[in-house]
Amino acid sequence: MIEFKTLETAHVVAFHDWLRDPEVIKYSLSIFQKMETNAQIDLWYFDLIENSKSVNYGIFLKENNQFVGYCGLCNLSEANSSGEYFIFIGDKQQWGKGISTQATQKLLHIGFNQLNLNRIMLTVSQPNVGAAKSYLKAGFKEEGILREACFRDDQFHDKIIMSVLKKEWGNR
Repeated sequence: MIEFKTLETAHVVAFHDWLRDPEVIKYSLSIFQKMETNAQIDLWYFDLIENSKSVNYGIFLKENNQFVGYCGLCNLSEANSSGEYFIFIGDKQQWGKGISTQATQKLLHIGFNQLNLNRIMLTVSQPNVGAAKSYLKAGFKEEGILREACFRDDQFHDKIIMSVLKKEWGNR
């Protein structure tokens, strides 16, 4: 259903629309809340695709090559054999179709089998129930709570810390 491809310069155009939709960016990176112009989005995007300290993939539908979002691993630590997972599905028409779960499982395979990581973690906003369910389905386990770590909709809410270890994940 999905495939990963390298993010290219032309893909920034999709972010111009996605990052202007409050519903799409509601639980995403805090920096997304402050981007108002295409130039600001371009600066962030080109830094993202040139960043050698993270692994980034565009998420595309196999059937029609439609670009729907991106995911990857950041904060990679060679010493600790760990990284932090992130995903962003910008195309709202693709929400609720299992794309996030598929992308998460595919990225975990890359992280554990190609990058030889031992631990992959993430944080998810507590009100983002769909994302939390997707991560649990992909093999993540809850580790703890960052209390009132995120401010959205004029209120603070908690973030859930989740991780999966290579030995728990196996060779799915």
